[in-house]
Amino acid sequence: MTAPTAIRRLNAADQDFARHLDHLLSWESVSDDAVNQRVLDIIKAVRERGDAALVEFTEKFDGLQVAAMADLILPRERLELALTRISAEQRAALEKAAERVRLYHERQKQDSWTYTEADGTVLGQKVTPLDRAGLYVPGGKASYPSSVLMNAIPAKVAGVPEVVMVVPTPRGEINEIVLAAACIAGVDRVFTIGGAQAVAALAYGTESVPPVDKIVGPGNIYVATAKRHVFGKVGIDMIAGPSEILVVCDGQTDPDWIAMDLFSQAEHDEDAQAILVSPDAAFLDRVAASIARLLPTLERETIARTSMEGRGALIQVADMAQAIEVANRIAPEHLELSVENPEQYLPQIRHAGAIFMGRYTAEALGDYCAGPNHVLPTSGTARFSSPLGVYDFQKRSSIIHCSAEGASELGKVASVLARGESLTAHARSAEYRIKN
Repeated sequence: MTAPTAIRRLNAADQDFARHLDHLLSWESVSDDAVNQRVLDIIKAVRERGDAALVEFTEKFDGLQVAAMADLILPRERLELALTRISAEQRAALEKAAERVRLYHERQKQDSWTYTEADGTVLGQKVTPLDRAGLYVPGGKASYPSSVLMNAIPAKVAGVPEVVMVVPTPRGEINEIVLAAACIAGVDRVFTIGGAQAVAALAYGTESVPPVDKIVGPGNIYVATAKRHVFGKVGIDMIAGPSEILVVCDGQTDPDWIAMDLFSQAEHDEDAQAILVSPDAAFLDRVAASIARLLPTLERETIARTSMEGRGALIQVADMAQAIEVANRIAPEHLELSVENPEQYLPQIRHAGAIFMGRYTAEALGDYCAGPNHVLPTSGTARFSSPLGVYDFQKRSSIIHCSAEGASELGKVASVLARGESLTAHARSAEYRIKN
């Protein structure tokens, strides 16, 4: 018989609460020296040998024998075929989710704008989509078609002409629902490559893989390390840590619901984090009982148990005000406000990737089909980061068009400031436009 889950209990009233909370939240997404060197070697090989290196690494790491790079390219027709191979129920769910994701992200589109000053000077901003975006998708049985929708659709809504997807197919395992999602989301090209080599190919290009402007999508430690190294050559979305959920509850929600909400993230991987904060100690006891009873019923029990025991917690606070204070301290990826009238607390929430309001809004709905993006800042980075969105696939260029009168007036100001910085060429360039 499996031992009861030993989920840690914390109390915000304890003198050493802050230290214990810091320890609970600590997670470092840094690869060791061996992984780092391996990734650097892979990137170097792809830059120097292109397609040949991709074929070699695919055979080595994915156990897939291929004659040439052409065997690692999936045409659009193959994506369309995947649509016919999944069930009608799966296709309908993908299409409904895609529609909702698209409608939500349409509202994020930014348009170019200008305004004209009294002297005729025009100032503004030109918004332009990236030319090409790269989407990394984990392969094999751990594939997530929902991530394909969440990464590709905002790019297409932004107006990106070409979205290139890379997805490994270890030992030839092809996930049809992932390819179907790519078809529905409008992915333009697919290469069945993965790992650090796929990131390098997207960043630098090979004979077959076109270089992109930005790489988005989740991956393992090799993918994350490669993204760190190619950043600067290309943009990246983020270096994501393990999935997180923080539930703030007033003690009135069904404890089984709360336990399963915590499991919904704990089942992702052993390093995922699930935390419940409540001022009701008796409610925390009831949730602990639900966790112990429901955990053995999970298909991914071992993963969820490791997560809950290693990084999970039930935190007692004095009141809802302190609960919100703790939530802001944690800055979670997913925040559930499982309370009556959650709107009253919304203005007080300063840091969260996504906020799920009320007792009925399970975080899982946001993972798949609510509409907002599920690619969210983790590990406290919600303090300064935002969900993936249309804005991540657009660039903004400033527009400055001076009239003669405007150039003369601005030139006087620029001259003073430039000479104050001893940049006399700047000053003289501006002074040429000053009217005498």
